[in-house]
Amino acid sequence: MPCEHESFLALRAVIAAISAKDSVLGILQIFLRHGAAGLLVLGIADSSFLILPFGNDTLLLIMIARNHTLAWEYISIATAGSVIGIFLLDLVTRKGGEAGLEKMMSRKRFDYWKKKMNERAAYAVALGCLAPPPFPFRAVIVAASAFQYPRRKLLSVALVSRFARFSIVGGLAILFGRQVLSVVKSPAFFWPMIGFIVLCVIGTAYSVVSWNRRCRKPKN
Repeated sequence: MPCEHESFLALRAVIAAISAKDSVLGILQIFLRHGAAGLLVLGIADSSFLILPFGNDTLLLIMIARNHTLAWEYISIATAGSVIGIFLLDLVTRKGGEAGLEKMMSRKRFDYWKKKMNERAAYAVALGCLAPPPFPFRAVIVAASAFQYPRRKLLSVALVSRFARFSIVGGLAILFGRQVLSVVKSPAFFWPMIGFIVLCVIGTAYSVVSWNRRCRKPKN
């Protein structure tokens, strides 16, 4: 069970890291320290295999609140990172196809997603890329890819929708920049983010372990 053991060790390491008092701000500072490159990397991770609700939005808010003149540059970089992350997720799930998706959910849920993708795939992808959590963004992308929604259309819809979403985030950062920075430094921000991170780490570890188990199952 080497894969599960590694996932368990990773889970313990991350939980230990977030137990420090200033860990949440420290995580953001890691990406903030690298500026646009940090925003790009977080965008890729946040839209592919890392479960971190509001991670990219929060970083974008802080960066634009600090420097309004680079707003469109940051919005474009966040969009590019997110689309790259979606592309990576698409590469993995498209290859598995319907058969791979069927192993991950009940038949009822599988039929639900199949109907949605056959009828309104573009709308579902656009809504998934625009809406904040808890809307199932990753589930929509995985379903669209597994049911072979054309990759060019998937990435085009994602590009437009993500750009629109990050433009809204950028506008909020410009309008409420000072309030944003003060909230980020407050306990009201710190403790909810601690809860978010713990849940996200558990969710990510569970996804990795479940994926490893499915991959080891013998084919019939």
